[in-house]
Amino acid sequence: MKNFALIGSAGYIAPRHLKAIKDTGNHLVASVDPSDSVGVVDKFYPEAKFFTEIERFDRFLEKLRYSDNDQKADYISICSPNYLHDAHVRLALRVRAHAICEKPLTISPWNLEALEALEQEYGKRVYTILQLRLLESLKKIHLENFHRKDVAEVDLSYITRRGPWYHTSWKGQETKSGGIAMNIGIHFFDILLWIFGPCTESQVHYRDSERMAGMLRLERANVRWFLSIAGKDLPETCVNQGKSAFRSLKVDGEEIEFSTGFEDLHTLSYREILEGRGFGLSEAKPAIDLVHRINRSETTSGKQNLHPNLVQV
Repeated sequence: MKNFALIGSAGYIAPRHLKAIKDTGNHLVASVDPSDSVGVVDKFYPEAKFFTEIERFDRFLEKLRYSDNDQKADYISICSPNYLHDAHVRLALRVRAHAICEKPLTISPWNLEALEALEQEYGKRVYTILQLRLLESLKKIHLENFHRKDVAEVDLSYITRRGPWYHTSWKGQETKSGGIAMNIGIHFFDILLWIFGPCTESQVHYRDSERMAGMLRLERANVRWFLSIAGKDLPETCVNQGKSAFRSLKVDGEEIEFSTGFEDLHTLSYREILEGRGFGLSEAKPAIDLVHRINRSETTSGKQNLHPNLVQV
């Protein structure tokens, strides 16, 4: 059994990490969050220590490291806001724990280089959650297209409804979240690069506070992509079924099913990490580089280039 600590226990994604720690038979010694609305922890680890100040959490972990080897943290799970991820990874390494960080591992590519050096210095690993790579339908597409000789035509759409709270939270601030392409798109750009190879050209055709659309030329695919947090962009079928998200990936006109099977992917990710097969800095880097490039691209004009989802809006 391994000991875990968790940063960001009041966050949206924290329950999946708590469940993964529990499902893999491990123990949570402590968590921290500036918000004290963390009753969800009681469902999994009611005896775990809790802090609202990162400094006291840091001090507690250092105390365990020096005085109680049975309780010292072996892993620190990081569910904090995107712009704090690399700082919290450094905290984990400093207390001699492996880091398991939610996406995106960093929002700036150069911070990855610093973490690579710290991995070597402290002798601990930095892992990230790229759970879509573990989805069976996408693993199949990855294998089928890995040695593809021709160029696929791909359309990717991801629409996930977000209310007004989004724009007033850190997620609505590009300097803190990395913007829509980073915050909701990073997983999808990762799987596109994983399946179809590196990017040779990128264009952004449209952007506003709720949507982005563009084109990628990858080694084995031409991709049109569309991301939206606007509820009015959801297809009518989703609205009628009470669904708040729509995911679509078409390869050469054929729809790839990947809207189900998400429930246990964090637990599966943890199992892979605990077996030494988790995704690290080198796997995270290509998508972070690409989104950084997208965010700094000028927006091109011309409705003929737009993703069909955007043309319909």
